[in-house]
Amino acid sequence: MPSRLPSRPEEEESLTDEHRGEALLRIARNALLELFDVPGEPEVAEPWLREVGACFVTLRRDSALRGCIGTILPYRPLIEDLRGNTLAAATRDPRFSPLAREELDHTVIQVSLLSPLQSMEFDSEADLLRQLRPRIDGLVLEHRHHRGTFLPAVWKELPDPAMFLNQLKRKAGLGVDFWSPETQVRRYTTESWSEAG
Repeated sequence: MPSRLPSRPEEEESLTDEHRGEALLRIARNALLELFDVPGEPEVAEPWLREVGACFVTLRRDSALRGCIGTILPYRPLIEDLRGNTLAAATRDPRFSPLAREELDHTVIQVSLLSPLQSMEFDSEADLLRQLRPRIDGLVLEHRHHRGTFLPAVWKELPDPAMFLNQLKRKAGLGVDFWSPETQVRRYTTESWSEAG
């Protein structure tokens, strides 16, 4: 049974959420298995999977990150986004070598569904920091051709808002001390499920 990782600590798991999580994780696992010509489990093509959606797929081995690829803006059916991002996390994350067949049994999959992006209004970096909601907000930071995003799960590693923002700027290719009135920030929340392990 998948474990749900809510972005809001007070959220409670429902049967619907559990069902969705099982379906998403099965599709992602099957995509990995198919990569190595290993038979997967049967999938149910439910209508909600055909709706346009955006997700991130995170792979971990022994609790260490092994790959993470996702979509910020939805543009294709969720099932296609999920399969595509699973394969990309396994084979095209530039930080890692492609996943090997012998790693399959030791790889844990997490799927995060993104809410629509919400533009934030602020008049300074300090104002932005005051508006951040630790453990709830995922952020997309943009300045001209620079862009980076952190999922809400990153708050576990970077619980301080200033540290979270500084590392996000670094991920976007900007200096930690960088600030410009032209900086744009959008936030989102996620619903996340993870395989046991």
